[in-house]
Amino acid sequence: MLMDFSLSNKEKLKSKKQIEQLFSQGKALSKFPIKLIYAPLEDSEKECLIKVGFSVPKRIVPLAIHRNKCKRLLREAYRSNKNIVLTKINSPHAFMFLYLSKEKPQFEDLNDKMKQLLNKFIGQL
Repeated sequence: MLMDFSLSNKEKLKSKKQIEQLFSQGKALSKFPIKLIYAPLEDSEKECLIKVGFSVPKRIVPLAIHRNKCKRLLREAYRSNKNIVLTKINSPHAFMFLYLSKEKPQFEDLNDKMKQLLNKFIGQL
């Protein structure tokens, strides 16, 4: 089976209701500087297994240009490693990745932490 490494629009977490539900009822895992908040979705959301969102708090990274760069790197790290989760998961989930460090990220470090975090999530299932 050919693995799809894209991050399509239908995979993005956009629903305000789902995001509020995620933060109120979700569980969290952390591998500094990335924090993963996750929650199962209702089965009515069948179009994709994982809805994912990325956030960098303004109080941690005050400049928009740096926040956007952090989000780009987080998205890329997730996109290139999402097959770790997609091959093991069987029910729909919502993910929110938060960047928690004041320091500018290096992609190699983020990529390693993302792999560790996704494997940690698989261990929780």
